[in-house]
Amino acid sequence: MKIEAFYDEPTYTLTYVVWDEETRDAVVIDPVLDYDPLGSQTSAEELAKVDAFIADKGLKVRYVLETHAHADHLSGSQYLRSKYGAKVAIGEKITIVQETFKNIFDLPEDFPTDGRQFDLLLADGQTLSAGSLDIEVIATPGHTPACVTYKIGDALFTGDVLFMDDYGTGRCDFPGGSAEAMYDSVMKLYQLPDETRVFVGHDYQPGGREVAWETTIGKSKANNPQIKATTTREEFVKFRQARDATLKSPRLLFQSVQVNVDAGHLPKPHGNGIRYLRLPLNLFRPTDDLGVPKDAK
Repeated sequence: MKIEAFYDEPTYTLTYVVWDEETRDAVVIDPVLDYDPLGSQTSAEELAKVDAFIADKGLKVRYVLETHAHADHLSGSQYLRSKYGAKVAIGEKITIVQETFKNIFDLPEDFPTDGRQFDLLLADGQTLSAGSLDIEVIATPGHTPACVTYKIGDALFTGDVLFMDDYGTGRCDFPGGSAEAMYDSVMKLYQLPDETRVFVGHDYQPGGREVAWETTIGKSKANNPQIKATTTREEFVKFRQARDATLKSPRLLFQSVQVNVDAGHLPKPHGNGIRYLRLPLNLFRPTDDLGVPKDAK
């Protein structure tokens, strides 16, 4: 099994191509569709890099695997699905996330919340065959209720659950997030052999170091500043909740989530031929009709 990482600097996101050298069977994990919020413009520059690599290696892309409905970038899954006929898969509890954000975005009544936009919903403990690649699905909620980790051979692809061993974990303050669930998820991963490789979903380069994306379970258990093997549930929950209270919302939160709960489909054009995203105003700090926060009065 071979692994190639692609780093999207604007969103700190890692996309992975995983393949079997003999059969050329492959999967792509967490692809990125470029989005410029200033001009509200999408493009496929990052996908073109992945595309060129797939073509160069002669890979057969069987699945696009999403670790969760991302809140910091738009998914490029539909591009790969269209080009390669790859099926798009995500954890089965995406339905909970769809129900939550259908209400927040006031999506149309007929917006499905049963996950049918995805080709496959994956259950905890399920093994997915992508040609010669066997992929074990591990439910790892906390960042969202629907987060999953993919285990392929000796490698874990953890999305926003477990980051590099000098950084920590994903945040838990989004709707449906849970620091308690995050603790349980990480501790479940810590039961795996120390030499198990960990490939992270983002790298925020603490201290200005070079971008990195691979660590091990053993290194994280020993070094992770937020959650070591010896960290108690109470200690982690207290830390995670305090830290999350200081964090700003992701730059592309609203744009990303409403596309990603729809399996990466862009909104359909309106009658005038233009596509529109929905952006809730003052969701986290409600205001009066003059725009003054109500808690400031």
